[in-house]
Amino acid sequence: ARETMDILHEISLLLNTGLDREALSLCVSLCETGVNPEALAAVVRELKRETKGVE
Repeated sequence: ARETMDILHEISLLLNTGLDREALSLCVSLCETGVNPEALAAVVRELKRETKGVE
């Protein structure tokens, strides 16, 4: 499991997602429980947009 998260984190860094290991782990857990990955990605993008406006 650790190696898988390491690989996912490396991919996340290469894609410049801005997700840390904890956020990435939560996203994976949500997908494993049946959350639609595309819907989750849309929510993450929207939250990032909203937090940029606050900064």
